[in-house]
Formats: sequence, structure tokens, C-alpha cells
Amino acid sequence: MRYSYLGPRGTFTHQALNQLSKNEEEHVPAIDVPTALSMVRAGETDFAVVPIENSVEGGVNATIDSLSNGSNLRIVAEMLVPITFVLATRDDLPLDQVKRISTHPHAWAQCQHWIADNLTEASHVPATSTAAAAKAMAEGAMNFDAVLCNPLSAEQYGLTVIAEGVADNPDAVTRFICVGSEQTPLPEPTGSDKTTLQVQLPSDEAGALLAMLEQFATRGVNLSRIESRPVGDSLGRYQFSIDCEGHVSDERVQAVLISLHRTSPLVRFIGSYPSAKQEPVRLRPGTADQDFVAARSWVNSLLN
Repeated sequence: MRYSYLGPRGTFTHQALNQLSKNEEEHVPAIDVPTALSMVRAGETDFAVVPIENSVEGGVNATIDSLSNGSNLRIVAEMLVPITFVLATRDDLPLDQVKRISTHPHAWAQCQHWIADNLTEASHVPATSTAAAAKAMAEGAMNFDAVLCNPLSAEQYGLTVIAEGVADNPDAVTRFICVGSEQTPLPEPTGSDKTTLQVQLPSDEAGALLAMLEQFATRGVNLSRIESRPVGDSLGRYQFSIDCEGHVSDERVQAVLISLHRTSPLVRFIGSYPSAKQEPVRLRPGTADQDFVAARSWVNSLLN
């Protein structure tokens, strides 16, 4: 198997990939998320590992948009990685001399308060990833003084850590997904699963969002994430990236998909896969598979 991932070596994404495969020969770094996913679409790799959600910053738009546009892909697994940042330099630079810091925008946002308290004059130099910033500094980049990265990147690229624990939230976690082609077999249901969908709303229809959400609520399907993203063809048109609890093989999830398909201009199924937390889904009364089967059998008896 070959895995593309948001590189270079040492990113948080690389740490997530290591939960699936520690064979470096299978790892193919990509410059950004769209490139990692396009490599799967082109058949250059079997899977891509990319971030989709952060506990502080929310959804990763580059991933959500790349999944929603282009040929269909399938999420087959998710991984959670605790997020820890250090401030590192090529040389042992005094903290008061750090004026420009390079890192990924999500990392910058997660360290803003620490930076405001300790580096009042520091400015952000965006990078494609935290490890890319660390690698650039190790190779002699001169347009910034320090980088925000994880401890592994600092170690791998031989940087000097001048401040540890710089994240504003020490409990921050990022969720990563493993994505295959549309032909990738669905993982078997475990009782602790998620299903990811893209749903477009009808335009100029009052209550369209409420009507969509009711399809989940009336069937006892809980949402764990919902993000609105512009369709892109005109102002005011939005689609939603949704994670719900359950597997597409579950009767209640199938009932939701049937209803959405009847009422929404576009519904895209992006995968059912085991939840990383492995917490069993709590079913509301009347929403177990046997409840749907019994109800359907009753209706069939009326027809017969």
C-alpha cells in the first residue's frame, strides 16, 4: 500500500499516518491536502491521510472542499492526534529577538494568546505545514526567525527548542482521515461508526436547513459535525459537510439517505468507518434495525 499525506516528514499528519503504517517506504509526502487527495484520484497512491477537524479551529476547509469537488472518494478510517507545539530556531536565538514566525495558519491560531503574551511584535509567515516550516528553517530560510512545530519535527530537522508548551489549549486534538478511491470496500460496521456526507440545500426555499436536519432527528441519527461551505457558482448557495453517528448498513442511516436523496439537489456519500473513540452509539427507542424491520413487515402485511 502507498499512502500520500500532508508532508513533509514529521507533520502531525505524518504522526497520524504512523498509526496505520510505520513503513516509511509506503509514505509519499504531498505539498498540500488537495495534492494528497488528487494522488489517490489519479491512482498514484492507494490512500491519503489528511486532517479534517481540529478541536480548537474546527473543520479544515481544504480537506472538506477537496472531498466535495472532483471524483468521489471514500473515508475508511479516522485517527486522533494530540497537538503539542514548541517554538524552535536554527540557532539558540533569544526569545526577545524573534520577530517573524513561520507555521501553518491553524498552528498560528492555536498559539495566538501565548504569542501575544510573550512575543508582542511577532508576525506570521504562513507555511503549508508545521513540518514544512521546520524543514525550511533547517535548510537555511532567512525570511523568518523561528517556527511553531511539533517536538518531533524540531528533533528530526535538528532545530533548537527555545520555548515548550506554547499552545493556548493543552488539550487540543486534531482528527485525521484515511481516504481511498470510490472502489475501496466499506469497513464492516462496529457499532461505533461515523458516516460522512455532503448535502446541498434547495435554493430559495424557506426552512430548507431545518427540513434537512429533521431527516436526521426524526430517525434518531446524531450529528457529530456539520459545516457549511459555498457551492461556488453564485452568492448565497451553500452545501453542508456532515458527520453523523452510524454506518450506512444501519437501517436508520439508510432511511436518512433515502429521504435526503428525495429532497436535496445533491447528496454525496463519502464513507462509513469506525469512530476513533470507539464509543458505542446510543440508540433512541424505536431506532434500532429490528424496529425498522418490524415496521416495514407490518406495512407489508397490510398490503398482503
